[in-house]
Amino acid sequence: MLTLNFNPFPILTSERLRLRRLTDSDVNAVFELRSNPKTMKYIPRPLATTTDEALLHIKTINYNIDANTDINWAVTEKDNDKCIGIMGFFRTQPENYRTELGYMILPEHHNKGYVTEAVKTILNYAFNELDFNSIKATIDPENIASEKVLQKNGFIKEGHLIENFFYNGQFIDSVIYSLLKRNFKKIQ
Repeated sequence: MLTLNFNPFPILTSERLRLRRLTDSDVNAVFELRSNPKTMKYIPRPLATTTDEALLHIKTINYNIDANTDINWAVTEKDNDKCIGIMGFFRTQPENYRTELGYMILPEHHNKGYVTEAVKTILNYAFNELDFNSIKATIDPENIASEKVLQKNGFIKEGHLIENFFYNGQFIDSVIYSLLKRNFKKIQ
């Protein structure tokens, strides 16, 4: 079984980005992310309505980091420490050497290649430092931008589940993508 240890917290960098631990001082940015209908369009979760809900989200993320079960980072530009997005791994299955990728970024930072760059950075950490064997991503089939991010990082489509999730009074589809460690090594 995979043993995870996020202490000390791994700060990661890429060409333009720095990925660090979320803190309570990121509450306004997290609220902006989680309360924005455009950002949350393809994420079947209720919009945050208060900064207290955003603070609870930060506390949950940090609790999971401290428990060594899941890890998420605040995404920042290298020259500015303001949180512009959140990404990381959740629903981790150490017994299967598998985890699930999730990410979101503020709309004013869309179409800059930041998500693709940050995903590549955390995939490198997950496969080469943590020793995961596979990483899954579940997206809405209409989320073409997210699909492109996954494909640019070597993920392959494994399945399209029809009406497998009930949210907000309707059944919605899910598309499953995954990436194996051996295939990630080929695209590096």
